Formats: sequence, structure tokens, C-alpha cells
Amino acid sequence: MSLRLYDYAASANCYKVRLLLAQLGRDYERVPVDIFAGETLTDEFVAMNVARRTPVLERAPGDFLPESNAILLHLAEGTPFLPADRSARAHVYQWLFFEQSFFEPTVGGARFWKLTGRDESDPARFGAMLGRAADAMRMLERHLVGREFVVGSEYTVADIGLYGYAHVAEQAGLEPVQFPYISAWLGRVSATPRMMNDLEPYPENALAGRGTSVHG
Repeated sequence: MSLRLYDYAASANCYKVRLLLAQLGRDYERVPVDIFAGETLTDEFVAMNVARRTPVLERAPGDFLPESNAILLHLAEGTPFLPADRSARAHVYQWLFFEQSFFEPTVGGARFWKLTGRDESDPARFGAMLGRAADAMRMLERHLVGREFVVGSEYTVADIGLYGYAHVAEQAGLEPVQFPYISAWLGRVSATPRMMNDLEPYPENALAGRGTSVHG
């Protein structure tokens, strides 16, 4: 069978994987998962990913790989998107770990709250989240000074991993003018071959109080 990707169209975590697949020119079957209709809460889905999250890549029948950045590393193996040099590879790992520990929970979380009305129900919590998101953006901004891409001069999955939420940070309330090096880097990523962007808006059932999911 071809690769099968279980994903959610409005998730930047899922978009990152679709972007790499497009830039690799890989064929795959896309299986939409409606997070807010409770589709990740079923026994069938937990058998694919105990964390009940998308994306999940099915590499062969019954062989499931969850976690967006693990999927990126797996797909990039043996391609120019993952350096052969051990030191450069270590830095790719570093920035993908940074993305999931510092960047996605803050920038991605603030964007999700802002776009789905959760910021209005708990403005103090949202304000703290937005402050941490700004800190994460400043970390990336400082790193990009004097660099073309996240790891050296070559475009890698480290760039794809961070691009997912960085390119929509403005939707969280983070003004691009505050981050000129990030803005320039986003332009370089957007100009890479086979770039595509099919990230969709959150649907109605993602709004606060409208759906059933692990996100509340």
C-alpha cells in the first residue's frame, strides 16, 4: 500500500507533514480526521496513537507512526532535507525538539485560542500564553541573525517544522514587524521548490464549546 496520512486540515502540525510530502514528490493517501467530532477519542484511533492526536502516518498496514516531527525525520531520511553530517543532523534534532517543547505549545496554542474564541473565556491565561509565544519567537529571531536557514545554509526539516506555526504567528497576535529575521526567513522558505500551503481555517465545531476533543 502507499503511505497513508491521518490528518486534520486546520492543524499546522499536520500541514508540516503534507508540505514535506509535497516537496519530496511522494504519493500518499490522505485520511481526514475530524478532531472536534471526537474521532480521535475512539478505540480505533487510540490503537494508532495513544496520545489521541494527529498526524499519524501509516507506513504499512498496521504500522503507525505518530508525532509530526518524528514523521518529518522518518520521511527525510536519505534525502537532502536531513543532513548526512552528524553535527548538522544533531542541530536539526535540536530545533525540532525546540519546536515541540517551546514553539508549538505557545505560538500554536495562542493561535488556536485566538481563532476559536477561547481567549475570551480566559483572557488572563491567554495573555500568559501569548507572552510565552513572544518569548519563543524572540528565541528563533535571535538564532536566525546571520543565517539563511535554521541549520546552516541548507533548507531542512528543521525549517519545515518551525515554518508550520511561524508563518501563521500573526494570527495569534504576534506582529511580523517585531521579527524581521523571521520574516525574511519565512520568505526564503516560501520560495523553496514545490512549496505549497493547504492549511485550512478552523471549522465551526472547533470553536469554544462546540466540539468534543482532547483540546477541550
